[in-house]
Amino acid sequence: MKMASSSSKLFLVLSIFLSFLFTSTLSRLSPQTPAFNTLHVSSSLQQAQHILSFDPQSLKAFTQAQNAAVFSNSSSSSGFSIPLHSRGSLHKTHHADYKSLFLSRLDRDSARVAFLNTKLQLALHGVKKSELRPLPTEIQPEELSTPVISGTSQGSGEYFSRVGVGNPARQFYMVLDTGSDINWIQCQPCTDCYQQSDPIFEPSASSTYSPVSCDSRQCSALEVSACRSGKCLYQVSYGDGSYTVGDFVTETVSFGNSGNINGVALGCGHDNEGLFVGAAGLLGLGGGPLSLTSQIKASSFSYCLVDRDSAGSSTLDFNSGIPAGSVIAPLMRSRKIDTFYYVGLSGFSVGGRQVEMPPGLFNMDASGSGGVIVDCGTAITRLQTQAYNALRDAFVKLTQDLPSTSGVALFDTCYDLSSKSSVQVPTVSLHFGGAKSLDLPAKNYLIPVDSSGTFCFAFAPTSSSLSIIGNVQQQGTRVSYDLANNRVGFSTHKC
Repeated sequence: MKMASSSSKLFLVLSIFLSFLFTSTLSRLSPQTPAFNTLHVSSSLQQAQHILSFDPQSLKAFTQAQNAAVFSNSSSSSGFSIPLHSRGSLHKTHHADYKSLFLSRLDRDSARVAFLNTKLQLALHGVKKSELRPLPTEIQPEELSTPVISGTSQGSGEYFSRVGVGNPARQFYMVLDTGSDINWIQCQPCTDCYQQSDPIFEPSASSTYSPVSCDSRQCSALEVSACRSGKCLYQVSYGDGSYTVGDFVTETVSFGNSGNINGVALGCGHDNEGLFVGAAGLLGLGGGPLSLTSQIKASSFSYCLVDRDSAGSSTLDFNSGIPAGSVIAPLMRSRKIDTFYYVGLSGFSVGGRQVEMPPGLFNMDASGSGGVIVDCGTAITRLQTQAYNALRDAFVKLTQDLPSTSGVALFDTCYDLSSKSSVQVPTVSLHFGGAKSLDLPAKNYLIPVDSSGTFCFAFAPTSSSLSIIGNVQQQGTRVSYDLANNRVGFSTHKC
């Protein structure tokens, strides 16, 4: 009887210990975070194949009714929204296979990241714009056509918005870019213009077109400018070799039937070359004084990015507020550079478990180095090497049952899923210092790099101190920038 009693006690103690251990393990998991997600391999590959043969002219979003802007759901009377499209839904790719299309995207993306870092380094080292521009007294229009490195961040052209320019308004597709400030549009007469979906803007047809004078505050705010006959000239160069040169002017910008804004400063580009094919120009949504958001005095703006291989569309909203239930992160600004939107990223979890990394790894220091920005123009999230290695290793540890394959381009962690229709993968979550975390869908961190079934972990290391949350991780999530209250909200299923 004593032995039975001792065994019962031992069993009871062991049960309590195992129960505590199990509870302790679960306590490290977010109660709302599934440890694993389903990656739908077959549907991802079908979508990749579809974008190669997709004809933008067949898209219903091109109809006038669906391109008209709609009012946002905000209670604010000044709130409005405009359609937002993936590049693939507006411009038919010339690539014959998905891998070559994907690699071309990565090339543009790497160039963009390099120039975002260049822009930051110029600001940190106090390089003045006067050191970057040619002598105004010697400059000629044709001389401006030679690109110079201005430090201006560039748009990769992955997402387009539909806006009106001029009076009467003409509708144009414009690249959306939170990593730059200067708005510009291709203008007649063209010295050299690339192909765009809409007719090129004709200044003489607008009653509100007005050149900016050389002594104006708008001209002084440009990083690279010149003067000709008392009128301001601008030049913006981008990391992929694209550039735009022309007159700096003010114009009326309209947003469907929700009203218009007079006197918006923008570039009227007569010499524009590079990879902006399809769009008529660019909307700079950064934090600088010449950005669209600053000029229209928006208290907030938000967007939701559809999958880059999708023909669907969503909206770009202004003054709409942060949706209820959003994951909130602090919005921080640098004293050195006003363009970028920094957020307080504190870490990650994989499969519900916190990834171990040094505290403060993503902090911005007193000199302005470091930090994490949210950028809709960068595709692949770049993380400091130490943080990336920790995240990747945690993911690899929980995916040992998936068939691995060699790396592709900047990706070192890839899988051969050609024999799978769907797989279970550990959930990757972003933490912003609060109790909530942003749980990413599987397709936002395992992406196809060809049409045969190779999927790669969609993060990359960077030797720079600056980390960037790219648009692959933002897909399907409404990202809300509350400029008035210095917050950024991430809300899934709000597109």
